[in-house]
Amino acid sequence: MQKLSSIEEIKLSDYSYILPEERIAKFPLEKRDESKLLHFKDNQISHHQFFEIPDLIPSGSMMVFNNTKVIPARLIFQRESGAKIEIFLLKPILPSTVINEVMINTSSVTWETMIGNLKKWKENEILQGRVTIQGQECILNAKLVDRERKAVEFQWSGGKIPFVALVEASGEVPLPPYLNRKATAEDKPRYQTVYSKKEGAVAAPTAGLHFTEETFQKLKENNIRHEFLTLHVSAGTFQPIKDENVKDHDMHSEQIVVDLKTIQRLSEQEGNIIAVGTTSMRTLESLYWYGVKLISEKDHQFFIPKLYPYGFDQYLPSRQVSLQEVSKYMVENDLSEITGSTEIFIMPGYDFKVCDALVTNFHQPSSTLILLVAAFTNGNWTRIYQEALENDYRFLSYGDSNLLWKA
Repeated sequence: MQKLSSIEEIKLSDYSYILPEERIAKFPLEKRDESKLLHFKDNQISHHQFFEIPDLIPSGSMMVFNNTKVIPARLIFQRESGAKIEIFLLKPILPSTVINEVMINTSSVTWETMIGNLKKWKENEILQGRVTIQGQECILNAKLVDRERKAVEFQWSGGKIPFVALVEASGEVPLPPYLNRKATAEDKPRYQTVYSKKEGAVAAPTAGLHFTEETFQKLKENNIRHEFLTLHVSAGTFQPIKDENVKDHDMHSEQIVVDLKTIQRLSEQEGNIIAVGTTSMRTLESLYWYGVKLISEKDHQFFIPKLYPYGFDQYLPSRQVSLQEVSKYMVENDLSEITGSTEIFIMPGYDFKVCDALVTNFHQPSSTLILLVAAFTNGNWTRIYQEALENDYRFLSYGDSNLLWKA
């Protein structure tokens, strides 16, 4: 067992780099797996194409994917005056805070939102939109029930139509703001992984955008197993760090759902565990810390505060022991899956407990994700990113990829 030390003061200015506008991939490649792949292992960098990734991973490894599905979370309503009100879904409030449950609700739901043109939305005014689902016209009403919190109640006609169907039929894909363009029809399928399943994300787990059915087949042939879990990516993933001392950053919270069998197989895994995307990594590491909470505090609430992993003055359990504690708790409480949330802030000084490698895209300067990459590569991120810039890699959500091994 290892001991985790406290983190030193980390300056935001040390985690910036110059990203030329022309290096931001505004559109995806036609073929997902033909993107470039930078491979960092044993302090060495090599260059590949993404379809080669199965040959870069040792047999017996396990890859872990986030199967969240992006919802068209940008809803546009038009007032009778002609003014447009944009409602961006952030997180559900009623009848549940569990995203999966709210998406299948068939009566009314209330969400915390961001609202464009809020000042034009009058008190007690009900906005109305019309959408056709399977030949049936539905009327979707939106009422602002808490202006300060920007909480919006949605009600709709049409009987047993789930909320997710209304959103899919009427919403727009919430592309990252740095793409600086409107969504096109192609973005709806392309800004989605081929294995997406659980609706609720407002941004894609973009590391997974490179995978194809052919990639999965080759991984299987190479005896590389895979597991799925869910972290619903929130809009907070794009929130810039404004504090020079990064520990003061108000880290966003994201909802996690993981089933018992996945946790049991993770606890039994003896080979490498490879997180596909920073969201999968945040989930895996959060599961470990939930096990620590169960062991050390007998605290059953699955919530990991942003700095919880830092400053422990006690020795910590192994990956296997901690994950076994989570599965034991689930078995004892007859839980087939567990839902929680995490604010975990992974930055230099963090001691990774679960993940041996990470598949991820290239991230924005001075972002929480750059800090995560810096922690995982033991400060080699500047060399990796410089190498990518010098070799014409495409950056951000629709850009190229890395396979990074823990340094």
